[in-house]
Amino acid sequence: MTVRTRLLLVTALGLTLTMALWGWLHLRALAEILQHRQLETLYEVAQTAGEYFQHFPTRQGLVALDRALEDLIEQNPNLVRIDVCVRLPQGIGNVVGVSRVSYDWPEADLEAVFRSGRPRQLSIQTEAGPALALLYPVRSERSRKPSAVVAVAVLTHAMTEVLSHSRRLLLVSSVGLLLATLAVLTLSYRWIIGRPLRTIIETVDALRSDGVLRRIPLQRRDEWGRLARHFNQMTEELERVLASHRALQQDLERRVQAATHHVIQLQYRVNQLERLAALGQLVAVLAHDLGTPLHSIAGLTQLLLEQDVWPPEARRKLELILQQTQRLHAVIQNVRRATRLPEPRTERVPVSTLLDETLPFVEPWLQRAGVRLQVDVAPDLPPLYADRYRVQTVLLNLIQNAVEAMPSGGRLTISARMVPERHAVAIAVRDTGPGIPPEVQARMFEPFFSTRQDEGLRGLGLAIVQDIVRGHGGSIEVESRPGEGTCFVIYWPVAVSESEASADPAGSRP
Repeated sequence: MTVRTRLLLVTALGLTLTMALWGWLHLRALAEILQHRQLETLYEVAQTAGEYFQHFPTRQGLVALDRALEDLIEQNPNLVRIDVCVRLPQGIGNVVGVSRVSYDWPEADLEAVFRSGRPRQLSIQTEAGPALALLYPVRSERSRKPSAVVAVAVLTHAMTEVLSHSRRLLLVSSVGLLLATLAVLTLSYRWIIGRPLRTIIETVDALRSDGVLRRIPLQRRDEWGRLARHFNQMTEELERVLASHRALQQDLERRVQAATHHVIQLQYRVNQLERLAALGQLVAVLAHDLGTPLHSIAGLTQLLLEQDVWPPEARRKLELILQQTQRLHAVIQNVRRATRLPEPRTERVPVSTLLDETLPFVEPWLQRAGVRLQVDVAPDLPPLYADRYRVQTVLLNLIQNAVEAMPSGGRLTISARMVPERHAVAIAVRDTGPGIPPEVQARMFEPFFSTRQDEGLRGLGLAIVQDIVRGHGGSIEVESRPGEGTCFVIYWPVAVSESEASADPAGSRP
């Protein structure tokens, strides 16, 4: 399976899952809105009928109520039945009722409403189709118990049609978006990856077929250009090695035929060849940041090694190329694993819990560096709505940078406080190190930017921190002056409390 196929499959799968989840949420919200509106209609009808029955319980009032309900059903084609039920000596019966279809209300549900005094919603099946029903208790002014129950039913076929139309529209738009995205990715792959990769493969194939060392004709400023330059440098070194080896073989033939006094000159040639081999290894080590298609170069180099036409020294150089290509492939895989986020699993997490789970990991760093830790968390902080493992990743990266900034010891302060104007919690990580120069602050969040010169994968920590914070809807700020230490402040959005959620009028019942 090619890289392009994997990229398209992963993208298609991610978009499909995302659009499916978004569509499910959209349809669910639409269904709740439509049902909410139907319930509003049912409550209005039930309350009107109940108030009329409560104030005019006479025969003439019931006749007028019956006519009013008939007019109401005629005006609203979705209303299929309205009944006013009361307790009779022989059981529960209706004193007023108008309907489009015949339906017997469940006596158990009516009895439950009479006993509890609370409305009850039902999903019923009538001759005209599925319907949403409401059993609404009517209380008298002198008694807390209901004196009657108004039963109202409205058809739901209109809501079903709207949901079905929305589902079809959502499916068509999702498929169109998916196809358009895949088309853009296909064209982008062909331009960004396909053409340079084809040029490199053709160059290596030509080397394998005719044995002539060629250069990769790529003049680019990206990773492909770096790969081409390193490959061309390696080709030049290999040409010099092969030329030196051929000259050495010719010289050996003459010296073997001449006399043993040429042994000194032969040793000199061997030493020179070893220096060239060391130089070739250094060039291979410098090629540590190659691009994606290193597996192709490794495969073609392996095919060259299977041929028995190469001198020993040339074979050794090809083995070095294969080893360094595999090493560079491992480095690239490490970079890919360092910048990819699982799907976040957000939850309500208290700040104190996050610190209690994170700080034990950094105790060995603090002890080795002789750094004192001070924690200052304001009381009664609201919980964060975040992925706790990604928050821990952010804190560990910032703490590690702070400890590395104080190799001779110092004080590390971690504080948390509420910022009402941002509706967020500010978590600060402050050190007493030498500070960060302004020119470094301007680039410190760029991927692969690092001021350290030691080996290893550097320059990704703060870039990952910024991506995680922004992914949670937060922000990060840095305060640093040379000689006065550095303070990173992260503003995390807080979770919405239950009281705030219940105060939302869109979520209240009519």
